Amino acid sequence: MLKNLRNNFRYDWPLHFIMLLTGWLPDNVLFLRLRGALAKHFLGSCGKNFRVGRNVVLYNPSEIHIGSNVYIAYGAWLAAGGAIRIEDEAMLGPYTVLASANHTRENGSFRYSDPERLVISIGRGSWIGAHATIMAGVAIGKGSLVASGAIVSRGNYPDDAFLAGVPAVFKKIITDRQI
Repeated sequence: MLKNLRNNFRYDWPLHFIMLLTGWLPDNVLFLRLRGALAKHFLGSCGKNFRVGRNVVLYNPSEIHIGSNVYIAYGAWLAAGGAIRIEDEAMLGPYTVLASANHTRENGSFRYSDPERLVISIGRGSWIGAHATIMAGVAIGKGSLVASGAIVSRGNYPDDAFLAGVPAVFKKIITDRQI
């Protein structure tokens, strides 16, 4: 209880306030950088040149770890029940969802059971397309691409993987200038 209260004062509330104050600013390079520069102080860790679009929601930011040169587009939703680790040069498209905890069922109900908390890992240089969903326990390798609208519900994927579909499946290894 005391830890939750401390996290609310140190991370959650200041970050929500910053996102509220900067939410009316347009998504151009200057304001993406400003929003990222202000938000980075309330994350678990964050590298340089963090860019954040409007209406991005970061729940439990003390468990969100961001590398350098990361871009999170408009309307993304990151819920860090477990840790979320995004390496350098990764991009998250508009309305991307990362949820690092799963509800479990107890006594016939999902409402009050303890969640299963697992780490999400996004490798360096990866691109998560618009409206994609990454679920708890997923590890995406470096230089990978998750297609728009894909739902990645489980698995550890190699570097340079192309994932697509609902549920997402591994399609192929991609190379530079070729998808």
